[in-house]
Amino acid sequence: MTIDNHALLDDIGWQILRELQLDARLSFHELGRRVGLSAPATAERVRKLEDSGIITGYGARIDAQRVGLPITAIIRMTTLKVTFPQQPDEMSYIFPEMLECHRVTGTDSYILKIVVSSITHLEQVINRLVPYGEPATSIVLSSIISNEIIKQEAQEMKRETSG
Repeated sequence: MTIDNHALLDDIGWQILRELQLDARLSFHELGRRVGLSAPATAERVRKLEDSGIITGYGARIDAQRVGLPITAIIRMTTLKVTFPQQPDEMSYIFPEMLECHRVTGTDSYILKIVVSSITHLEQVINRLVPYGEPATSIVLSSIISNEIIKQEAQEMKRETSG
């Protein structure tokens, strides 16, 4: 973390991040009321968080089931000699069902999170993955924690364990 980012992440900075993660549509007036700042001061703090790259964007959370994609699956990939697509645009084109793709250490090369409309649809995705490696699929039965926010306490835990 840079010195500038450290200054932005005081208690008020973390309060702003918490509130925006819970509801990115808050007005600066309402956000300021919640964190104890004026609307202009809040707007300036948010702008600095955006400029520093701490806030990278805003978006809506969509219920996949309500848009016809009721099955979520986690696919672990062990890649072969064929190169797995690396560019996000290329990956999104080949695998529009993909929500997340993580390159990982260990025996797997990648972990993907996808949403599909049916088991047949899942099979089609797996078939598209086979040329790149060996997929191992788990269907999500339920999610205990999903779309959790990043918390200030996580950063504080890092300080406690590194001392």
